[in-house]
Amino acid sequence: MHASQERSAGLGLALVSALAFGGSGVAAKPLIQAGLDPLHVVWLRAAGAALVLLPVAWRHRALVTRRPALLAGFGLLAVAGVQACYFGAISRIPVGVALLVEYLGPALLLGWVRFVQRRPVSRAAAVGVALAVAGLACVVEVWSGMGFDAVGLLLALGAACCQVGYFVLSDHGADDEEPADPVGVIAYGLLIGALVLTVVARPWGMDWSVLAGSARISGTGVPAVLLLAWVVLIATVAAYVTGVLAVRRLSPQVAGVVACLEAVVATVLAWVLLGEHLSLPQITGGALVLVGAFIAQSSTPKKAAATVVAQGEGAAADSAAAAAGQGELPAGTRPA
Repeated sequence: MHASQERSAGLGLALVSALAFGGSGVAAKPLIQAGLDPLHVVWLRAAGAALVLLPVAWRHRALVTRRPALLAGFGLLAVAGVQACYFGAISRIPVGVALLVEYLGPALLLGWVRFVQRRPVSRAAAVGVALAVAGLACVVEVWSGMGFDAVGLLLALGAACCQVGYFVLSDHGADDEEPADPVGVIAYGLLIGALVLTVVARPWGMDWSVLAGSARISGTGVPAVLLLAWVVLIATVAAYVTGVLAVRRLSPQVAGVVACLEAVVATVLAWVLLGEHLSLPQITGGALVLVGAFIAQSSTPKKAAATVVAQGEGAAADSAAAAAGQGELPAGTRPA
């Protein structure tokens, strides 16, 4: 696939993922208001998605012996870790503060890429992260509740670190001779995450009768099982699949910044469907996130970055220099 086509496909998948993840709260909140515990909703989400992808897990069962560490890491960090840490955080600190701290993940991701993986980070990605974080602070109106709770903040920071794990592990092994199938990784990650969340959520104490009734959105009764289906199929299965595929086509840091749109999507949908009106600072913050994501997506893709790093090493450097001298390879791009 041509570099520009691959990039466009990656951005499209990242946007779909942000939309899918962002819609989870609008469907989950009515279930919680109808009587389900938040952790039980999280468990239903992971367990239901794992059940849907069970045939995929069976098809890629060789991954269990070939990439056990990757599967365990994805399940513990990208599924169970993010969910458990976030819900633990919002039980102690305001939701807005927890959301902002969690979405410091893209900034932490830049640090991981730059100082741990020792890969170059473009100025556009750094500027995009800064704008996105500032915008998120406005979207969640962080100044409205700054009660300090050390444990709550540590849990929110844990969610941010787990989010970094999600993007790093989604990209891990993509360039191997035998790359791990991304949907297979997601299937086993959800299975492992559901098992871990079973211990945390203890679903045997859940009020299952809620699922047989209805929940209300904007005063309209909606079957609870339909909302659960949305959370499982769209906000989990579709969201994870498109998100991981996006990271495979973009760099993890760019995909991470685009993922910040999830908070904007969640806020706008809550405004439209749940009547949670937006203030001027929230609208301004949403615009900042959009600008930050637009700037970040213009940064050098993963494979291009690898080309830049490799320049100066043997024949690859010679051919790149020759192509640049002939006007065939502009600085910071990859050959088509």
